[in-house]
Amino acid sequence: TRTSAPTTMALDKNKEQIRSYLKEHFNLPAEQIEMMLPGFITTLNNHMHTLEAALASGDPEQIGKASHTLKGALLNLGIQDCADIAFEIEAHGKDGAADVDYTRLVGALRDKLAGFL
Repeated sequence: TRTSAPTTMALDKNKEQIRSYLKEHFNLPAEQIEMMLPGFITTLNNHMHTLEAALASGDPEQIGKASHTLKGALLNLGIQDCADIAFEIEAHGKDGAADVDYTRLVGALRDKLAGFL
């Protein structure tokens, strides 16, 4: 089952997690982070749509490639739990595994990522 839409408070908390990560790991000033954050969120959303399109194609290799791209974006923002799921999808896809429930994995990633998008 899908989780309900995240609350504004949950979205703010998750965005604060990204802000803290960017400040700590990249030493970015708050003003720069605020300017960049909407673009980061849009990029995550676009990468998620690309992964979902790859899932619809049914091609494990394309699913793996799309998941790899999304994983990198997630790691750059410090969203480790989502990156771990993306890595699992990537590894199966790159192996060409046809017996993996990609729909379940991508759904789980979408649900976790909903708190950021």
